[in-house]
Amino acid sequence: MLRSEKVVREDALDAIEYYFQKGWTDGLPVVPPTKEKIYEMLASVNMDPETIIGSIPERGRVFTAELVAINAVMAGCLPGYFPVVMAAAQAISEPDFGLHGPSASTHGAAIMIIVNGPITQQIGMNHGANAFGPGNRANATIGRAIRLLLINSGGSPEFDCSTLGTPAKYSFCFAEKETEWTQLHVQRGYQKLDSTVTVFACEGPNQIQNHSALKGENILKTLAERMSPLGSFNIASETEMAVTLCPEHYHHLQSEGWAKEDVQEFLYKHAVKTVKEMKLGGILEDPITSNDENIVKHAIPSPDHILLTVAGGEAGRFSACMPGWFSYKQSKAVTLPIQAATGFT
Repeated sequence: MLRSEKVVREDALDAIEYYFQKGWTDGLPVVPPTKEKIYEMLASVNMDPETIIGSIPERGRVFTAELVAINAVMAGCLPGYFPVVMAAAQAISEPDFGLHGPSASTHGAAIMIIVNGPITQQIGMNHGANAFGPGNRANATIGRAIRLLLINSGGSPEFDCSTLGTPAKYSFCFAEKETEWTQLHVQRGYQKLDSTVTVFACEGPNQIQNHSALKGENILKTLAERMSPLGSFNIASETEMAVTLCPEHYHHLQSEGWAKEDVQEFLYKHAVKTVKEMKLGGILEDPITSNDENIVKHAIPSPDHILLTVAGGEAGRFSACMPGWFSYKQSKAVTLPIQAATGFT
């Protein structure tokens, strides 16, 4: 039995305008969530509408399966996408993710959703050209469903204090491309054939180009520099970081024998700034001393705090890094198996 208040309007267009007036959208039109569509979503995960999926304790907000389904319909999801949405909703509710912090901060973090496993092909997710961009229904609507859930059930209109925000808040969801490297979900303890979702509170993509490097090491040096700008939130702040290599950069590195773990280790060691650089750049205002050249601050706490994936079109040497929110001690990436999260056996 559905518990949400029933709204009756003249037609679908009238309903869409009504949702705008009530502030139940992300600024774009939504699909009116009829009873039939809500039940289609719930049937895809064999879940009772009153099942509690998660919560934001600091706000006294609770997510039920019904609320997740309503927002998935509004986002334009197909029922086949709903297991991913449900797993993502549960993942952002995990204590390790610390949802209240990044979704209320002036930093304006987005929620990145990385999907791995067979389900990415089953529902037609994009891991190729324009992987972070528009055009793929599954990518766009899965990410949008989580944003709408925060707006309509998580109190975001009241709590979101973003100074500038980011367009990635509308939707930031993609599938990882399968390569010779160990995929993200396997690195995080799952089997290759498991379908998983990883959620991560982060900035929008910071693109990195290197079209001229003849050595893989030089590609990584360029990337490390982009990971450690003085104005970023992550310098010396114990923040995780997502890094997505484009296929051209990946193939170059893989052909030279770089393992994924080697890349993470290299980036950790080279994504640094000296205290002198931080003082010259205005981040630290103490007088420069003779020891400042030798004191190094890392952009990430360890190689394991880099969420390294491969995605994007086969043409073009553009990779990206996405610094995380504040500190991994307050918010860290969470990976959950999609089937277990949605009640499948």
